[in-house]
Amino acid sequence: MKAAFFALFFLLFSSSIDMANAAEDATLKGGAFDPPRIAPDFSLRGSDGTELKLSRYRGKLVVLEFGYTSCFDVCPTSLAMLAQVRKKLGALAADVQIVYVTVDPERDTAAILKPYLAAFDPSFVGATGSPEQLARVRKDYGISASKNMVPGSKTAYTMSHSSYLYLIDRQGSLRSMMPFGSSVDDVAHDVRVLLSTQKK
Repeated sequence: MKAAFFALFFLLFSSSIDMANAAEDATLKGGAFDPPRIAPDFSLRGSDGTELKLSRYRGKLVVLEFGYTSCFDVCPTSLAMLAQVRKKLGALAADVQIVYVTVDPERDTAAILKPYLAAFDPSFVGATGSPEQLARVRKDYGISASKNMVPGSKTAYTMSHSSYLYLIDRQGSLRSMMPFGSSVDDVAHDVRVLLSTQKK
């Protein structure tokens, strides 16, 4: 009788731990938008030469990032990390779209963005537009960007800009914001959580 009691107690205790772990696993690692809100849509020129609207990717989870192709540290590091995330996701990667919006329209044409992004992952899509168009998109997402001239040069410059990943769910709602330096495991975790809680 006592053995049966302890067996039942162990079973219930183990189940409660499993439920707690499941709840913890479903917690987003990034900063959550609570409540979620619809991600501001935009219409820019895609790296494939067509019009790129964020709403084009409804039904997929979108990872939205801002950067530029002449960046030599932060941007390539982040894009390489996202390429690893896609590999880690395996078959789930088919339901994820990386969208990379330039902060440097003077240099980043669609023709420049396409091969640059393909070097990280052929599925990555870039977006560019006029300075005014891109300024509106940055304002909608709280992204700052400024040009810094290289000392001694009249034409060379770098761009300082905010660096976040915005995770937008299948229905087009902002769900998580992750800062630069987030790990492959943390980003993949949040992507899995959002994909598992929503149907196509």
